[in-house]
Amino acid sequence: MWWFYDPTFPLVIIAIIIGFIAQQRVRSTFAKYSRVASARGFTAAKVVRLILDQNGLGNISIQGIRGNLTDHYDPKKRTINLSEPVYTSASLAALGVAAHEAGHAIQDAQGYLPMKARQAIYPMAAIGSQMLFPAVLGGIFLGLKPLVYIGIFLYTFAVLFSIVTLPVELDASKRALRTLQDSGYLISQEMDGAKKVLKAAAMTYVAAVVVSVLQLLRLLLLARSSRD
Repeated sequence: MWWFYDPTFPLVIIAIIIGFIAQQRVRSTFAKYSRVASARGFTAAKVVRLILDQNGLGNISIQGIRGNLTDHYDPKKRTINLSEPVYTSASLAALGVAAHEAGHAIQDAQGYLPMKARQAIYPMAAIGSQMLFPAVLGGIFLGLKPLVYIGIFLYTFAVLFSIVTLPVELDASKRALRTLQDSGYLISQEMDGAKKVLKAAAMTYVAAVVVSVLQLLRLLLLARSSRD
């Protein structure tokens, strides 16, 4: 029964609450600045195209995808995918998000080390996230402690992925804000709105690190206590 409750369990609940608050904050901030149109009227898709071309990345395509806040850069397909509320929008929120994704494409082209590390870790991180609970629960019910430790070991890659993702995201936001201002896509009075959107988004990655680290700590403590 030790898996279902232990002294670290309240910390995990707190971390999950922090994650929920961070998600709600980014949604509310995005919604607020989605209603504020930029003065120059550039759409998010247009800004991304201009940023990519300025950096010699004309080979990267831009496409619209379904969903809300599903924007992402795909390094394998070399595409920037912008969600429906972003693609054709000229709002401060849309331009901030779009420039952020362009920042990821530039990172990839320049061989930005944290991004390369994240891409290298990803396959094992995906396996670790998928195998954690089957391995741990299977080890518990079958009485196979090595299986528990295998699950925990694999999960460390998911934790590392979460940690490495943080500087990647922060750097992309930094690049985005600098480009939006220096290239004149947003006027100085509008930069605060874009900053708030990207700052709120960054907090979701901070929360993800906290949750994953606390979960790993809890698993280690539980595994250790089960030996006593």
